[in-house]
Amino acid sequence: MNERTVGFIGLGNMGAPMAGHLVTAGYEVVCTDVAGGARAPSGSTFVATTAEVAASCREIVTSLPDGRVVSDVLAAVISADDRATELFIDASTIGVEPAERHARDAAVAGFVYLDAPVSGGVAGAVAGTIAVMCGGARDVFERARPILSSFGGNVFHVGEAAGTGQAMKILNNFLSGTAMAATSEAIAFGQRAGLDLETMLDVLNVSSGQNTATADKFPREIVPGTMQLGFRVDQLLKDLRLYAAAADGLDTDRWVSPAVIDAWQRLSAIDERADIAAIYPLIAGKRMTEADE
Repeated sequence: MNERTVGFIGLGNMGAPMAGHLVTAGYEVVCTDVAGGARAPSGSTFVATTAEVAASCREIVTSLPDGRVVSDVLAAVISADDRATELFIDASTIGVEPAERHARDAAVAGFVYLDAPVSGGVAGAVAGTIAVMCGGARDVFERARPILSSFGGNVFHVGEAAGTGQAMKILNNFLSGTAMAATSEAIAFGQRAGLDLETMLDVLNVSSGQNTATADKFPREIVPGTMQLGFRVDQLLKDLRLYAAAADGLDTDRWVSPAVIDAWQRLSAIDERADIAAIYPLIAGKRMTEADE
């Protein structure tokens, strides 16, 4: 173990390229995958268990599907024999309350938890351009910054406490999901009114209706018909529900999010593992199943 050794747990569609960027940046990466079957990035060392990662790495990065899995991995790190871990950097999206709880559990065990969810999708993870939103003490963030910058093109310190990173991430995904659903409805309306799809996007992208769906998602995947934005409906709904739970916990009025969640639930009733691009043909009037009638 040396100062350039970093652990990485979770080698899914996001985690594998993130770990690969750490290797490219010159880190000795010790990795594992709790789901099994994942391939370690070239140049890394794959081990069988979380405990082995914890015994060999002062810093660990996780990219995991939900809070339950993060809790299990954190528990395995806490209970690991000969644990070397000093900093647990969680790049998963798990919600505000779990991040706060994980930070307390790590502190009791004698190491630090940094709340650091990411945004930018698989394409951003592959390109090394994802945004990283960190909640934790400034000195902890500065310690983690070189690691985060190896796979994140935009690394932000958003708050002094765990949970603030999660709050930033889930409000971002609420806005992203809203933009995709609302743009699909607006474009479908325009086509019914006789407007051309690409012309509408040209106008919107120099007008006040411009958003991430008009500027990126529609030109990149909807116009050419490839329809693969790299984010599933069940993943988006998880984040939207985390947002709703956190907003309710803070007694924040939710005027818009119930309708947004309902729109994505309608698509989920057809195929919860569909790419989120599928909301456009659904709203545009393609034949729906009985679940949506």
